[in-house]
Amino acid sequence: MKNEFTVKPISGYLALLMAFLFIGGSIAGFAFQIIWLGILLVLFFIFTIIGFTVVYPNGSCVMVLFGAYKGTVRENGFFWVNPFYTKRKLSLRARNFNSEPIKVNDKIGNPIKIGFVLVWRVLDTYKAVFDVDDYQHFVLVQSDAALRKLAGLYPYDNLEDHDAVIALRGGGEEVNSELEREIRERLMIAGIEVIEARINYIAYAEEIANAMLRRQQAAAVVAARFKIVEGAVSMVQMALEQLSDKKIVELDEEKKAAMVSNLMVVLCADKDVTPIVNAGTLHS
Repeated sequence: MKNEFTVKPISGYLALLMAFLFIGGSIAGFAFQIIWLGILLVLFFIFTIIGFTVVYPNGSCVMVLFGAYKGTVRENGFFWVNPFYTKRKLSLRARNFNSEPIKVNDKIGNPIKIGFVLVWRVLDTYKAVFDVDDYQHFVLVQSDAALRKLAGLYPYDNLEDHDAVIALRGGGEEVNSELEREIRERLMIAGIEVIEARINYIAYAEEIANAMLRRQQAAAVVAARFKIVEGAVSMVQMALEQLSDKKIVELDEEKKAAMVSNLMVVLCADKDVTPIVNAGTLHS
């Protein structure tokens, strides 16, 4: 497999000077009735001006002679090359591709919508021109395929797949790195450099979005209740230990149970509790 190699062509300004000399000589030839010389110099003039090419900064020019690759000009400026060369200009600038969210299934089969942003540029002009049919279309198709593959490797979150260490929603740099690696491997054949690939949109598909939102809310409520109960148990235990250690009041098992019940209700209730003051004895 061939790779790109660069060439440095002749300065275009020197060739421009030659073109002026040819056209001036042809005018003189016709003026002095030397027709064959005038025609020859006109042909030289046309031959010269066809070879002019301009390469802009962060641009390149791929040159082909009758199907044979003759090199790439990467240096910017005004040049002259063989007029028989077929010249194809390629931009070497970094480009952004912001994909529309696509609907795919995650690892456990949930339909999700996911999109990404890709920053890329042409690295090897030979591969970009000759190893693929249309390198820009190739970038779009292969990036889409890489995103679909990535979505099938991870669950959207770990609410259903508790064994998942990485999830699409919270994977962060790990997921982005895997996406970038997958796209880079696919675009290597086209001589494309992947500068950055990052997920910029992810959500459940519309048909299950409401159900998944309620499930997430329920999971959040359960997690919050777990923390509340865990804290309440610790506080009740501390209260009983403090009452016992400081001998403030002696409680039998039945009264401890009643106290625990009341404290758990007060601490775990989701609404303010209305206290009732006992004005009688402990047994009233």
